[in-house]
Amino acid sequence: EDVKPFTPEKTKEIVMSLQQPAVFCNMVGDWPALHWNVKYLSAVLEGKTIQFRLGLKTVDLVPQFETSCSYVEATLEEFLAWSCGQPSCLSGPFSCYDYSKYWAYADYKYIARIFEDKPEIFQDVRWSDFGFPGRSGKESTLWIGSEGANTPCHLDSYGCNLVLQVQGRKRWHLFPPGDTSFLYPTRIPYEESSIFSKVNIANPDLKRFPKFRNSTAHVVTLSPGQVLLVPRHWWHYVESIDPVTVSINSWIELDADHGARVEEAITRMLVCAIKSAENPSDGDLWLNPTEVEATSHEINLQYLNKAVSAYLKCQETSVSGQAHCSSAGANQRTNASCKRKRRELGCEPESCTLLTQECDFPTPKAEELQKIPFGPHLIQVLPQSHQTNVMGAVAIESGGGDLLHENEGEHFGKSHCKRKSLLMSNDCETAAYSMDSDCSPCTSQTAVSTNDLLDCLVNPRVISLVAQLVLERMGV
Repeated sequence: EDVKPFTPEKTKEIVMSLQQPAVFCNMVGDWPALHWNVKYLSAVLEGKTIQFRLGLKTVDLVPQFETSCSYVEATLEEFLAWSCGQPSCLSGPFSCYDYSKYWAYADYKYIARIFEDKPEIFQDVRWSDFGFPGRSGKESTLWIGSEGANTPCHLDSYGCNLVLQVQGRKRWHLFPPGDTSFLYPTRIPYEESSIFSKVNIANPDLKRFPKFRNSTAHVVTLSPGQVLLVPRHWWHYVESIDPVTVSINSWIELDADHGARVEEAITRMLVCAIKSAENPSDGDLWLNPTEVEATSHEINLQYLNKAVSAYLKCQETSVSGQAHCSSAGANQRTNASCKRKRRELGCEPESCTLLTQECDFPTPKAEELQKIPFGPHLIQVLPQSHQTNVMGAVAIESGGGDLLHENEGEHFGKSHCKRKSLLMSNDCETAAYSMDSDCSPCTSQTAVSTNDLLDCLVNPRVISLVAQLVLERMGV
């Protein structure tokens, strides 16, 4: 029973080649991290406070981005007391928030930072079993949420993602890269490496976003002990469906990240330049809380040049037949450090681009791959059946990994959070998009806002073309 279904080498081959989401079962049964429930983590942290993001459980047509959430600093003891319905005196900062109306999320917490005084705990996470020796909890992030806690639909610019579910269950709605135009991508709020969707996946506004009807959702319920592979550029909306959830993830580097960093540098330059030129009195909360500040044009240009230089260096290395550069061992770095919240690890543009100077794991050629061994230990996250309509779902339960069809009801039947009325809109809720009940423009068709222009200017297709032209200019 202690024998894992796949060797580290085979698992890595699957992770690096599979272009659709899948769930690994029976791969982490001996990981000490499976004991990381909130009660255990609370004892380990010994009263240390962490930041929680809070949102309302009401359904709205607009996604609740991080810019429209409330934030509190609290201990895990206080979070647990709040989520269990204990008296307000025990829940501290949470006492102002009714558990029946709010969810809380301690998301994107770098394990290396929150457990910096207990480095031995890093070894509880063993990504070496997935073919990445040297990668542990130190290169991972921790997510702790209450029922309803969610991440707005987005795609990650860098790497692919491995997610271990530890406590409770989370439901993932995933959409393939080919559905990007159906999901109405936006870079407002701006955050490096995250492209958000304007669509509230839990309650889509089909009048405003009619092309969303053409999207194909792959839906899975991830249970404790299972590991989800989210391939590169797959969109995902994630929601906690149990009272308390804990998960751990790590981003795996890909060769394509070098080009992606050039694209992200171009996007940063354009967004910061244009939004910083707006009248500050407009009050548009365009910068995500994960970004410390709008960096200057000079810094952004420096960042772009270093990203281009790193891309060219890796291309030269590949041509010389030395494309495979090790990123394992004690000095291993991951995209997580530059994924979001670069300030968490003190990673400024100068040091951030050191990551781009390493060639990443090569992607095996298709002809070199064996047939993907789908079965009880590796389960496909299948697209929703047309028979179950757009509201159906495919779930994996913790039993034997059987695929179950769920009827989630209209709009996936999932509650989402309503924006606070006191906060300004930040996803192009402008005059140009204002619609009356007949879905006709309330204002002139010429009322183009800054965000309207940005949505076109930094559209992923446009940025990809601009990056190609820049690299051609530099001699690629």
